[in-house]
Amino acid sequence: MPKQSRWLTILDYVSVLLLAGATAMVFFYAPEEAVMGLVQKVFYFHIATAWIGMLSFGVAVVAGIVYLRTGNSQWDIVEVASVELGIVFNLITIFMGMIWARPIWNAWWTWDPRLTTVTIMELIYVAYLMLRQGIEDPERRGRFGAVYAIVGFLSVPLTFFSIRIFRTIHPVVIGGSDPNATGSFDMTPKMLQTFMTSLLVFTVIYADLLWHRIRLGELAEKVEQLKLKLS
Repeated sequence: MPKQSRWLTILDYVSVLLLAGATAMVFFYAPEEAVMGLVQKVFYFHIATAWIGMLSFGVAVVAGIVYLRTGNSQWDIVEVASVELGIVFNLITIFMGMIWARPIWNAWWTWDPRLTTVTIMELIYVAYLMLRQGIEDPERRGRFGAVYAIVGFLSVPLTFFSIRIFRTIHPVVIGGSDPNATGSFDMTPKMLQTFMTSLLVFTVIYADLLWHRIRLGELAEKVEQLKLKLS
């Protein structure tokens, strides 16, 4: 693998430092919520990872569109890398939500509209990876993958707006909440600052991980091209 860029190394260190700082803010700067107590602090990273999951799928759409227009395999690599990161961050979001839900809802899981749609979204993108694995021709795989990533993105706004459209017990953090939502709360200035910091920090971490995954994808493409030449 080519030597890692100095800027990527710097971004690695910045990401680690920012994550440490955000964690410190969550536990030592943001006040404890009066009703939910300590478990509410999961919310800062829960929302941040959810944001990155959706951002990742959005980046994959842009990469897919550019790939269809140009045929440049570099954009196919970006698309796959972003989808894989989106799946990982979305799965982390689900597990963090379960940790929050157990003491608040008295259940690890419930088929609430938000939980149902986020699960569907996760499965759609897992199926994206399975589709790619079943196609050997790189160009055909890239085209099918790009179209799937674009169409599959419909699940993202459905997931985001589900708690604003349907009757739900899931709280809406931004823009008000259903009166039946369990776990709603108003953020103090320190909570809001910690929340916004977490969003920024995880965005930087996403950029760092995406850069690394693209480098790995470029190496995998070179290996695949060598195999095709030898076959």
